Amino acid sequence: MEKPKITTLRELKKTNYQPSSIQEELAKNLREKIREGKTTFEGLIGYENTVIPEVERAILSGHNINFLGLRGQAKTRMARQMVGLLDPWIPVVAGSEINDDPLKPISQMAKQIITEKADDTPIDWLHRNERFFEKLATPDVTVADLIGDIDPIKAATLKLSYSDEKVIHFGMIPRAHRCIFVINELPDLQARIQVALFSILQEKEIQIRGFKLRLPLEIQFVFTANPEDYTNRGSIVTPLKDRIGSQILTHYPHNLEIAKKITQQEVAISPENESQIYVPELAKDLLEQIGFEARKSEYVDPKSGVSTRMSITAYENLISTVERRLLITQDSKTTVRMSDFLGIIPAINGKIELVYEGEQEGATEVAHHLISSAIKTLFTSYFPKIEKLEKPNEQGPYDELLGWFFKENELFIEDNSNDKIHQKSLDEIPPLKKIMKKFQSDLDTKDHYFVMEFLLWGLEAHQKLNKLRTFEGIQFKDSLGSFINRL
Repeated sequence: MEKPKITTLRELKKTNYQPSSIQEELAKNLREKIREGKTTFEGLIGYENTVIPEVERAILSGHNINFLGLRGQAKTRMARQMVGLLDPWIPVVAGSEINDDPLKPISQMAKQIITEKADDTPIDWLHRNERFFEKLATPDVTVADLIGDIDPIKAATLKLSYSDEKVIHFGMIPRAHRCIFVINELPDLQARIQVALFSILQEKEIQIRGFKLRLPLEIQFVFTANPEDYTNRGSIVTPLKDRIGSQILTHYPHNLEIAKKITQQEVAISPENESQIYVPELAKDLLEQIGFEARKSEYVDPKSGVSTRMSITAYENLISTVERRLLITQDSKTTVRMSDFLGIIPAINGKIELVYEGEQEGATEVAHHLISSAIKTLFTSYFPKIEKLEKPNEQGPYDELLGWFFKENELFIEDNSNDKIHQKSLDEIPPLKKIMKKFQSDLDTKDHYFVMEFLLWGLEAHQKLNKLRTFEGIQFKDSLGSFINRL
């Protein structure tokens, strides 16, 4: 929508414009969207029946909102998308520091301009994208930053006393009048700064160095907080929490399908890589399962959470690992391999907080453990379950394959081998091909070699084979046979 051409108060009065609070404005536009069946919040996959209805109820109630959840749960994104529920343009008194409504001014400056110029008061228009303010709460944030301070230079220049409103330099919050104001990581804000918000939220007045000013600010406050912060770095003081209308709990994806959709939506992959690198569905499942395993791992701090950003960056690392191999082999196309998953370890290491036991193991070892756990979880969806206790004299589904390795046969998969060499090395194991034919006969041919390799990694995860990492690649060998033969 184009910017309105109205430039004076006289012209504005001739329209049907009526002042309304930002809460009324948000609620009005939300009602309209719901009636028309439009999506209110885009791209928030998995929140359709949980978080989004609660946000809509809070907006219809005219509440300030606190999003409480672990990291990587789209709290800030939710807040930013609320801008889409604002009117495209709103009128303001031209030159006003705090976006005064021409028909409902609150600052002394705007009132004085209207008194002097009457219907000739110049009008400007504010776009909704300019009505979003965001502040990260850090320990160094001051009351002056948020609320304002007395400006001695202004007082001296204008020859005014400190009791005059004109000497105030407004902070971020008053300047966000008629806007959405987001304070991220609220518990990190010092308690005395949180106290300064009390009167703004409830009594609509600001206090600056003992100067009390009745200023009916209309601000839609949105706070975000991580439950971990309550114990590690600070807390939300109880009276402030009491003044926030709705506290909404966010969450991680409930299942693999939702997690995959989020990753596919957020991941940054070049069109060239999308065309030349095939990613099997199992590889996508495995990538997300690593995150689910991390969230329940004994080595990872559950209070800190495991961000969905881990899956996104891991996916990008996975594609980059394959792209690097393509550049070396100079093939035109290829498929993701299980061995490429070693390339996602840096993405895992930076996204998980370890408990004491995890620190003792080491971040890289924990990452290997999470990959192995994800493989074990998904293994039974493709192949028969590996029993811990095997019945004597009963042929198992993997006995022939394990017997092949028991005879001192080995498989070496080089990191940067081309597809022909890679596929040939797997095809040279007859029992492996036999298992694939028996249990995965309907498998898409494009996924064939990935699932073959997945089977070997699954046997290693269940301690049926040994997997050794070398500088050049990965070696699979029998876990006990070589030792017994040497004896």
